[in-house]
Amino acid sequence: MNKLLDHKNAIIYGGGGGLGAGVARVFAREGSTVFLAGRTRETLDAVASEITAQGGSAHCAVLDALDEQAVNTHVQAVVDQAGSIDISINLISRGDVQGTPLLEMEVEDFLQPIRAGARSNFITARAAARHMVGQGEGVILMVTSGSGAVLKPSPQFSMGGTGPADAAIECFLHYLAAEVGPRGVRVAGLWTAGVFHAELMAGLSMLNRGPTLQQLADTAAFLASDRGSGITGSIVNVSSGVSAH
Repeated sequence: MNKLLDHKNAIIYGGGGGLGAGVARVFAREGSTVFLAGRTRETLDAVASEITAQGGSAHCAVLDALDEQAVNTHVQAVVDQAGSIDISINLISRGDVQGTPLLEMEVEDFLQPIRAGARSNFITARAAARHMVGQGEGVILMVTSGSGAVLKPSPQFSMGGTGPADAAIECFLHYLAAEVGPRGVRVAGLWTAGVFHAELMAGLSMLNRGPTLQQLADTAAFLASDRGSGITGSIVNVSSGVSAH
């Protein structure tokens, strides 16, 4: 039986982190060759070793997704090695500072996730898209918490720059999707929140259970596959109803 991502090459930024590792495992399970990119060799190698032990194909590269030249060089290296880039997904940590009221927050703490999120998603998505438009196909995925769409946030959560960062990324997603769509490239997003804090998120969820990493990864695989070929310029809510409007 064909797998969702057979013969697909996927770059996963933040591939050694919690979210990245979970997505990488599912992408590899579904037939994709995964190219894990991140700043820490040890965690990348650990994820790659797990995938190869299960019969999958994984490669690692140490780089900073905020470094434009490093990302561009790596993308070209993947194309040279694999022949194409079919999927690009950014799952790096933005350094969000939460728990501090806005009136007490330092400027740099507020701006940190906005700068890191907008810069890294722009750099990684642009690098992939430049190759994908030449191929005439490809999928770029971005992940946010859905905080940018909340019209009446609760002050008790003190989310700092998280919402503005999400909003910036999602606006960029829509702009990019419109630009590259006519050339066969899809751009889509996923909302999720607190996948490593199920008990806390359950109380905020419409389903009385928090979202899981498995749900996020499975949905990302569907979006990246040909079965999700009608979805672009949209964001799929995988938050169990934590993020909703």
